[in-house]
Amino acid sequence: MSTPSQPPLLAMVDELLAEQGRLQTPVRRAAAAFDQSRIEHPKSKIFSDLIPLSQPGPGEQYAFEVDLDSCSGCKSCVAACHALNGLDDTESWRDVGLVHGGTRAAPYQQTVTSACHHCADPACLNGCPVLAYEKDPVTGIVRHLDDQCIGCQYCVLKCPYDVPKYSERLGIVRKCDMCHQRLGEGEAPACVQACPTQAITIVKVSIHGGGTPSSRGDSARVDTSAFLPAAPDPAYTQPTTRYVSARPLPDNLIAADAAALRPQPPHWPLVIMLTLLPVAVGVQSTAVVLVFNHPAVAIYHMTTAAWLAGALGLVASVFHLGQPWRAWRIFLGWRTSWLSREAMVFGAWFALTIVTTLTAGDYLPLPRQPLLAATALTGLAGIFCSVMIYTDTRRHFWRLGQTAPRFFGTALVAGLALAAPRLSALALLFKLTWESRSWFDGSISARLQRGPLRTAASVRDLLGLGAIVLLIALPGWSAFALLLGGEFAERHLFFRAVDAPKMPGMPRS
Repeated sequence: MSTPSQPPLLAMVDELLAEQGRLQTPVRRAAAAFDQSRIEHPKSKIFSDLIPLSQPGPGEQYAFEVDLDSCSGCKSCVAACHALNGLDDTESWRDVGLVHGGTRAAPYQQTVTSACHHCADPACLNGCPVLAYEKDPVTGIVRHLDDQCIGCQYCVLKCPYDVPKYSERLGIVRKCDMCHQRLGEGEAPACVQACPTQAITIVKVSIHGGGTPSSRGDSARVDTSAFLPAAPDPAYTQPTTRYVSARPLPDNLIAADAAALRPQPPHWPLVIMLTLLPVAVGVQSTAVVLVFNHPAVAIYHMTTAAWLAGALGLVASVFHLGQPWRAWRIFLGWRTSWLSREAMVFGAWFALTIVTTLTAGDYLPLPRQPLLAATALTGLAGIFCSVMIYTDTRRHFWRLGQTAPRFFGTALVAGLALAAPRLSALALLFKLTWESRSWFDGSISARLQRGPLRTAASVRDLLGLGAIVLLIALPGWSAFALLLGGEFAERHLFFRAVDAPKMPGMPRS
């Protein structure tokens, strides 16, 4: 209260300071809890309620629990995680975002901290072609095995929460492992211990599905009712993180950066591979159809062109790997990873292509037609595996109905361009018309193509239309080159315009 001699402005300042002292902020509550803990346990170095006092039992695993009411967005958890794990300057395993919702009369806004959710059915583990992930059979923690990683970054595409982070310096992916070594010694993870408001704790959650955490697979189910409503759908990977609040969360809760347009990396080696391999398969499939109507020298030239395009495509794919000398292990995940299956099928296709080329040139005395047919069918199976690699990520722009026509369409128009140019022009016109639908469906991908990527989208259309004109008026290698350029541009958009799900982030101007 003010005194008679105190100026009105100072009196107001004193009243505001007194009011601030009475507010029950997250930091004030944490400080009170710390004082009480020191009174009750004067020799304790940590809060006993930050981590469980016993290991998970059968049907349980460790999980993060975030008290939304206590999170102040200070990013102490981010700094502690970064420092303890020695991350690169641009690398972060824990992030802080913002969600908002409610009504004009009762608005809601809350900062949110997130890291790996150590899912009951982790997509990163299921998709890894070299088995560089493991789910601990006791704790359920999903760990990344750095010494096994080849840097293919498929787990980055598979995870709907943007958890695995690629390190350019090391050429591998890394992620949060819940500081499992600290937990093993009875210490809280770095983010948990650094949080000044105790907003993050480690709890035990029940997992339904039987067996150990590492053997449940896609039968594992966890109660996801406590997961963040503004995050991607938890039904896919069954994340175990719990977000709790004493206040009911608004039904219209959304991420603050939900409308942000983020063009994704172009992945140029994959662009080259996923253009040249369908072209090679398309040309080779055309050779099968024409084998009875063309002399052997024409078939030899077509199979040679297919072999060359396939070789360039496979070589390009190696440049996408951060650790290419470990690529020999890529077959290990064939039971669950479409990337492993693609590598195995296209490996078999390439071997068959060599034999087919030698046979077409009369260097090997083998039956030409059955060999060509087997090679073409293997190549088509390889394209199907490529389609499923991206469909399996469950991203809207990469769904089956979008990806299959793009990849198989490239094979069709390229194959027809050498034998039936006018028919190829018609097929390409249909393909361009079909692709243009994705400009107007209201999705993030459509907004990207009409916004930041409109130049790339225009280049794709111009090259495609130019190829159509040349295929009709002046068929030949110039028309084929223009067609190929258009398919490269389309595959570039395929990667850049994809909608990338993630946990809520901060809005950016």
